[in-house]
Amino acid sequence: GVRTLDDARAYIEQGPIASYRRHGLGLWLAQRRDDGTPIGMCGLLKRDNLDDIDIGFAYLPAYWGQGYAYEAAAAVMDHGRRVLGLPRIVAIVSPDNAGSIRLLEKIGLVFERRIELNGDGRETSLYVPAPTPAPP
Repeated sequence: GVRTLDDARAYIEQGPIASYRRHGLGLWLAQRRDDGTPIGMCGLLKRDNLDDIDIGFAYLPAYWGQGYAYEAAAAVMDHGRRVLGLPRIVAIVSPDNAGSIRLLEKIGLVFERRIELNGDGRETSLYVPAPTPAPP
């Protein structure tokens, strides 16, 4: 729903900035290393209607399929685990978003179940860390 500069300002204030104030985490700018071009965002979120911290991301279509999303998501997961000490990071995704599902699987998450987050009757898929095999 962001269509104007005022919409963008309101989204940033009520979304990422509010998240950092409340939870100490949120979305980061993803940009190309070589020229600093902004390409999207990726980070950790604490949603009121989800028990766990989840990874979230969105990229401009021009940068899809080039490995940027994987690089950022892997770094965010590592930061969450090592620096923030989060024991569990999950993800939610639309069941028909094949590209995002592939990325979630690539960073070690697996489908657990469908959930309804917003009370609107629409289901989303919950992805959780893959179980660690028991030692022999």
